[in-house]
Amino acid sequence: MGNALLIDFGSTNTKVTAVDLENAALLGTADSFTTVDTDINEGLAVALDRLFEQTGPLDFSLQLACSSAAGGLRMITSGLVPELTAEAARTASFGAGAKVIRVYAFKLTPADVAEIAGLRPDIFLLTGGIDGGDSACILHNAQAIAASPADFPVVIAGNRGAAQDCARILQGREVYLCENVMPRLGVLNIEPVQGLIRELFLSRIIQAKGLSKVERLVEGILMPTPSAALRALELLARGTARQGGLGELAAVDLGGATTDAYSIAAGLPKRDDTVLKGLPPPYVKRTVEGDIGMRYSAAGILEATGPARLAALSGLTEEQVEAMLRDIAANPGLLPESPAQQALDFALAAAAVDIAMTRHAGCLEQVYTPLGPAYCQNGKDLREVQTLVVTGGAIVHHQKAAEIAAFGLYHPGRPGSLKPCKAAVYIDRKYILAAMGLLGEAYPEVALTIMKKELE
Repeated sequence: MGNALLIDFGSTNTKVTAVDLENAALLGTADSFTTVDTDINEGLAVALDRLFEQTGPLDFSLQLACSSAAGGLRMITSGLVPELTAEAARTASFGAGAKVIRVYAFKLTPADVAEIAGLRPDIFLLTGGIDGGDSACILHNAQAIAASPADFPVVIAGNRGAAQDCARILQGREVYLCENVMPRLGVLNIEPVQGLIRELFLSRIIQAKGLSKVERLVEGILMPTPSAALRALELLARGTARQGGLGELAAVDLGGATTDAYSIAAGLPKRDDTVLKGLPPPYVKRTVEGDIGMRYSAAGILEATGPARLAALSGLTEEQVEAMLRDIAANPGLLPESPAQQALDFALAAAAVDIAMTRHAGCLEQVYTPLGPAYCQNGKDLREVQTLVVTGGAIVHHQKAAEIAAFGLYHPGRPGSLKPCKAAVYIDRKYILAAMGLLGEAYPEVALTIMKKELE
């Protein structure tokens, strides 16, 4: 079977992982700065040199890669109603590994069109209306996009009766037709559009990001990095025909610019007096907190949680917290070296994990009906999930990683929260989730075995 080389071209770092396929063993991991602005092979070569310093020379029978380099897959979506088709489009995009930079509902205005042109997305996902329902909104939005001077691919995944008309309106642009993301009220159909987005990533986006330079070295860049991580978590939860998984789980990936949260769980209401608000959540779900990150989005953590909370978590004064965050904003590459910087990093990481899982899991609200009090569930109920996986450089390299991870669990001070209550925490110390998602495409048994060995 030989050895496998698994490469993750990240926005900041290129990570390489070597695996012994026959013995289902991790041989080593290494990383280097991603050199996407010059030649991406330069950063890869440095990472490989560092890997071979650990392992000695290796030959590889399989070489696969994923990527979020140069900002990853930037998407904009539009739909009819915020809680329905717009949310369905957002869910489909996140599940495909995209970074959704804007979500529009109802008819696009001239100001919206100008903003979209300025943002220059990699893909625009045009949705709206159930099959046989409203078509005026999606047709209006197709006309608005057609008039935009910006050039980007458009995926049409809305009302089936209007899809061909939208394609004709957008004639001359790069247009792709797909099944409706919400063919019937409250029914999600996101797998077809996720598959199409992945195909676009593999063809058009890899060329645009300059990643085609490395394709001669690997069998292929298979997917965006978040998709690889999601596939690894799904494999870890469900297992294979030959070995069981860990069951329903949740996960947090803490980055410098964004924080991703995942769940592989049904998350449906547990009580008869609870009704679900909005769309039913997908069993495999990913959300992205674009305002929450350890460096580029550290100010977002401050805004979301407040200086007093960060001061309490770090043991610093509010003035110290705000001054040090200004330093991070001026120099996002700043590493925590002093005790004060390390204390602030702990506070930022703990708050980010707390915010990301709270937003991902959803909440319960008590409502009053003629028959008495009842409950409304918004989002997923993850309270009975038994496993929480945490990853990301700020967590895995921190000496208080377990304490940071605990902020992803339920806290009695927030009785409406639906975060996991008593989950066992697993830490991805060697940062292998994305690599195992790649490996799982061809060797799921090997990938699952390695995750069970290596996740602490």
